[in-house]
Amino acid sequence: MFVAVKARVHTDATGVFTEIPALLTPAGVLEPLLDYCLSRTHDRSLSWMTKVIRSVRMFLEYLQSNPAERDTHHLFQNFAQRLYTGTFDRESGLDPSGLCWQPRSVQDAGHIVTHLTDFFDWLAEMRPAAAKVNPRYVGALYDRITDEAAYQYRRDRAFLGHTWAANPTPEITGHRVLARRLPKVEKGDPPAFPDDRFMDLLLKGFKVAGRHDYRNMLITLLLHGAGFRESEPFHLYIGDVFPDPANSRRAMVLIHHPAHGAAPADWSDARSKPRKGNRAAYLAEKFCLVPRTELMDSRGAGWKGGTHDAPYYKQAYWFLPEYGELFLKLWYCYLEEVACVDRGHPFAFVNLRRSPVGGMYCLAQYNKAHAAACERLGLPVAKSLGTTPHGHRHAYGRRLKNAGIDKALIRRFMHHASPESQEVYTQPTAREALLALEAGAQRLRDSIDGAQPLLTPNSLDE
Repeated sequence: MFVAVKARVHTDATGVFTEIPALLTPAGVLEPLLDYCLSRTHDRSLSWMTKVIRSVRMFLEYLQSNPAERDTHHLFQNFAQRLYTGTFDRESGLDPSGLCWQPRSVQDAGHIVTHLTDFFDWLAEMRPAAAKVNPRYVGALYDRITDEAAYQYRRDRAFLGHTWAANPTPEITGHRVLARRLPKVEKGDPPAFPDDRFMDLLLKGFKVAGRHDYRNMLITLLLHGAGFRESEPFHLYIGDVFPDPANSRRAMVLIHHPAHGAAPADWSDARSKPRKGNRAAYLAEKFCLVPRTELMDSRGAGWKGGTHDAPYYKQAYWFLPEYGELFLKLWYCYLEEVACVDRGHPFAFVNLRRSPVGGMYCLAQYNKAHAAACERLGLPVAKSLGTTPHGHRHAYGRRLKNAGIDKALIRRFMHHASPESQEVYTQPTAREALLALEAGAQRLRDSIDGAQPLLTPNSLDE
């Protein structure tokens, strides 16, 4: 009934278009939602848009399954409850509505409600009168349904807004609060890739049929040795890697912002005059491409943001420094392979043996290769064990913390916008906590030095 699709949107008479996800209804594309996503293309990712579309789709499906409900407050209240409880009858196991929703986690339900809240806030602000009774209203059926919902939301923000506020009170909401919270727990050990197995992974795991896989070794070094997020190396250009002026044996790696980063210095116009501009313009003019953050197929790669080095790149801060030297050696080996293939793009990591040869290497392909490399070493692949690609960034952050690096520098090395962002990467493990207790107990024993003795295992026998 409702299907998420890829839409190519033209907003004027030029040839420029924007490719974003959209929601297809029996009456056509849901235009208010399309407009909302278009309005956020400058500051939100395609992944976020996909999640918003899922939330709106679920809401419309719930509306369609409950056509008799006329009280908007009850409608939204019940929708929120069904996110938690699911829609199956506990005794019969059946769902007369046909929704067949399983109960969702508190976090997932909260995200869905937040997406809807933000969407209706925007819609109520941008189209405040669209849903009023108006015989000349020309919107499609489901456009009108969403406009009506936003109109009701504007009249009574409590049904989604205050109901789900951080600390709502009956005085604010006028009714029972529905917000649910999980009990607070200490987070488990950060899922970091084990440092003592990293070189095995690099030299043995990424070795297939007697041949080293330099491409995946390089990507993994960027994650483990420089702390990059798993999607970031897929924006690297070949010209972004060169010997470090301070140490010619070590690689200097600058991963530029996919759109705002400076175009390569060798960009020139038809008269061979140097061109200046950003990477979005460079990709468009020279390769008829958009940044990989805007691609909606397997070639797409995210860019979370954070803090950049000027102007708009993230430098690799190698830790340990030896990783930077190893990277440069492997880089030269990889360039020999790349020199044998034709590329229709500037990106560094390419398909070398699989079709399309020379095409952009994709994040999903790397994830599979990384999992296979772990399995060759007998390492179970699981996020909780740190053996997925993101575990390398955790290992990098923990290594910096254990080396006593100042938090302000850790923030810079990991390209975080806030010092608090590093906490998830640098929190102590359970083993470190126990060792701290043992060390503290020993210091306490040493400080007593002949005073009243501490409790001993034999104290009960005295």
